[in-house]
Amino acid sequence: MPINEQETELSSSERHLRSWFSFVRIFSFREKVIIWCLLVIMFGALGYWTYALYRHFTQEIPTYGGTYTEGMVGQPAYINPVLSGASETDSDIVSLIYSGLLKLDDQGNVQPSIAESWEVSEDNKTYTVHLKKDVLWHDGHPVEAHDALFTYQTIQDPAYKSPLRQNWQGVDIRQIDDFTVTFTLSSPYFGFLNNLTVGLLPRHIWENISPERFALANTNLEPIGCGPFRYVKTQKDSAGNVLEYDMEFFPKFFGKKPYINKVNMLFYPSEDEVIEAYVRKEIMGIHSMSPERIRDIAPYGENFNTHVFSVPHYFLVFFNQTKSVALSYDEVRTALSLAVDRKAIVENVLHGFAVPVSMSFLPGMSGYVDIESQLPDLERAKKILDDNGWVVQDDGIRSKNGVKLEFDMMTADWPEFSRIADVLSEQWKLVGAQANIKVVSVYDLGQNYIRPREYAALFFAQATGINPDIYAYWHSSQKKDPGLNLSLFSDKDADSILERSREVLGNEERGVLYRQFQDIFMKKSPALYVVSPEYIYPVDKKVQGIQLGRIENPSGRFSHIEDWYIKTKRIWRQ
Repeated sequence: MPINEQETELSSSERHLRSWFSFVRIFSFREKVIIWCLLVIMFGALGYWTYALYRHFTQEIPTYGGTYTEGMVGQPAYINPVLSGASETDSDIVSLIYSGLLKLDDQGNVQPSIAESWEVSEDNKTYTVHLKKDVLWHDGHPVEAHDALFTYQTIQDPAYKSPLRQNWQGVDIRQIDDFTVTFTLSSPYFGFLNNLTVGLLPRHIWENISPERFALANTNLEPIGCGPFRYVKTQKDSAGNVLEYDMEFFPKFFGKKPYINKVNMLFYPSEDEVIEAYVRKEIMGIHSMSPERIRDIAPYGENFNTHVFSVPHYFLVFFNQTKSVALSYDEVRTALSLAVDRKAIVENVLHGFAVPVSMSFLPGMSGYVDIESQLPDLERAKKILDDNGWVVQDDGIRSKNGVKLEFDMMTADWPEFSRIADVLSEQWKLVGAQANIKVVSVYDLGQNYIRPREYAALFFAQATGINPDIYAYWHSSQKKDPGLNLSLFSDKDADSILERSREVLGNEERGVLYRQFQDIFMKKSPALYVVSPEYIYPVDKKVQGIQLGRIENPSGRFSHIEDWYIKTKRIWRQ
């Protein structure tokens, strides 16, 4: 450009600039401030309405990505569905890494998973299950019928010491072809399909591992499954304790793709340390929380949601009449039940995170009855004892024919257990009964008291299912270890009802039988159901899509993890 043209252009720019400054000088300082404020308001309003219109005409939807990190107390040991049943820690991880032939929905109904379909024979004894043909193990091998056969036969073999073995006794399993397997039962059983929800093991990984080495194999911590997430790595401290267990989405998973890419589990020695980790934002969720500790994270409530699930778990007192003369009297056990204020325990001990129960059924379950005896009736309890010759002595404790209404009650050293046991003892004192609470470790309780049935009374837990089979808990054949009839209850009529209830496939008909059983149970009072605690699950508000409802067990919270999401995006409304 020629020099004279540059000078002309510069002089023109200078003239415009001088004109602007001359215009600005027309206004006073106060007027300039007003103008600038109006400009800020105008552009602010423009931005606000632009954003508001964008929000109005778009919607937020989940998108893929993000890592969910959860803290829990304990250590993983057996990430193996054949062995994991005794540990919530192991079961949680197993539910993410493994898949079963079937799975449960929110109502406890079985749904297809690895299985594509199934048929049941006319006599309700033979089940033929067809597997999908596009399911892969995390190492790329196909999942086939021989894997199902291997898994269930491993459970059946006592050498492998699976806690699930009892569910598979008397079941004949056969492979028909690469994708078909049959199960033949000795008699019909309404709950058999639930057994097919257990995760499958890959035969090609486990078949050369002997029973002696089965529980010690590295594959228990570095598993190969076919679930939505696959194992990535573990981090351990110098003592070999697992600090972190990392998983990632398996791209070839046969089911719905989860929105969350990674799930990391962090392990801590105590609930205190888990809570501290949550406060430090080291984790996004806490595996479970006791009711009294909710207040410790309450100040951070704006950042988390407390999800509460109904789980068919129960706290109850088992009466062992063979170890206590006083408890062998029907009127004593009836009076003890009438003296219990279940609602007070729910409110004062469990801070509202439980429901009172009189049997192992929750509302909506087959057999549920809203029994009025849940309400305490001290006067009636006292009258029953008075009428049967139990006289209050100078120390406030009743006795009859030289038998004192006093007994020891064992419980575990879990905070809720010992506190509820103490409350029960105080409530029973009001009717002249003395319960001496003995608290021991869970291991000691199991090995030295529960297994040999060495207790007069036991306050402990019972876990059934959404569609419960109570045979294992109350049939007389289950009185000895490893049976779960911890009250050593025996009644011919009750046994007959429980036997028939297992063979009835219809929920309504089985519910009628269960109500007949409850009539016998209430008259005999072999145990005293107190409450069903709810499962408390605090999770960061960034994690969305968690579905509330009833779950079979705590690991059931992951049953819809494919719907959880952390990342979102906006799209135009249709």
